[in-house]
Amino acid sequence: MKIIVLGAGLVGGPIAIDLAQDSEFDVTVADINPAKFTTLPTNLGIKTIQQDLSNPEQVKELVKDYDFVVSAVPGFLGYRTLKATIEAKKNVVDIAFMPEDPSDLDAIAYDNNVVAIVDCGVAPGMSNILMGYAHHQLNETLDAIIYCGGLPEKRSWPWEYKAVFSPIDVVEEYTRPVRLIADGEEIIKPPLCDLEQIDFPGIGTLEAFLSDGLRSLVYTIKARNLQEKTLRYPGHIEKIKVLKASGFLEKEEITVNGNRIKAIDFTTDLLFKNWKLDINEHDFTLMKIIVEGIKDHKRVKYTFEMLDRYDEATKTHSMARTTGYTATSVIRLLKRGIFKEKGLIFPEFLGMDENFVLALIDELKKKNIHYTMKMEEK
Repeated sequence: MKIIVLGAGLVGGPIAIDLAQDSEFDVTVADINPAKFTTLPTNLGIKTIQQDLSNPEQVKELVKDYDFVVSAVPGFLGYRTLKATIEAKKNVVDIAFMPEDPSDLDAIAYDNNVVAIVDCGVAPGMSNILMGYAHHQLNETLDAIIYCGGLPEKRSWPWEYKAVFSPIDVVEEYTRPVRLIADGEEIIKPPLCDLEQIDFPGIGTLEAFLSDGLRSLVYTIKARNLQEKTLRYPGHIEKIKVLKASGFLEKEEITVNGNRIKAIDFTTDLLFKNWKLDINEHDFTLMKIIVEGIKDHKRVKYTFEMLDRYDEATKTHSMARTTGYTATSVIRLLKRGIFKEKGLIFPEFLGMDENFVLALIDELKKKNIHYTMKMEEK
């Protein structure tokens, strides 16, 4: 099977490496920046193409000779890249954190007889799959919350944070309005609110804040209360709030020394230098999902947990592992024919197939990524 990975960044590169270790996959990576190809090993036969992925017509031409596409582009390119890939009649697994709702691409995907699985990372992605699983097991879903975060092991002043995926998409978490379900209704809240501190065994105290990570769960899962929170070291969000309140994250243009610039472009350019995650810098990814509901007339609670750390042997960051290997594991399961539906597929729909979920957890276990699942009566 010929696979092309669009984007060779912090997650796209490890995706390509993982797939290339499987002899049945012939892997190519495309990126506008050829410097990113230097992190790819030379002994796996990975082919590289320097290509501007912002042009949909060029994307269509690029993917036409491949059996499967993995889109690992930044969120602002996500929708147009996904649409171009579907229009090229190619199956695709997408991890882009796009601001647009891709639902309107379902008819195009179905008409072109392709499967397009979107938001197929760790969160959104695996979080949706496990939410879908719990929801399908229950007669009624009442309350659910998703906690997830990727952080450096070493806390370094001033930010105590490093970008373990596209830095542009990190800033989106701080600026994008949050959708959640409260008392059965969809509501909108500002980002960075409802801050709480939680103790996690083996990690310590982290702060959690509302973020717009529910994505399609807002309208695919009927629940009384449903929200997602991102995790950071205590104190980080207060610094982000200072930047935001001072106008450093505004998208409107301002004049500086006669030049028109956006404050957010200036800020992110500086932040990205501070947030760069070095190849040997250790990180971890933490997820906890709690879902409560009614099953067979009893109140029950499902709890899913995962803690993953930097892989010293392969020099692979945890966020790249947990995000990228979710996508590669799904591709392997699709190739085995475990899931055969066509059209645009949200991850929670995969989660409603118990056999698929168990097979996916098993695939990730092979990568030493372990999800635990517990159900208890309340």
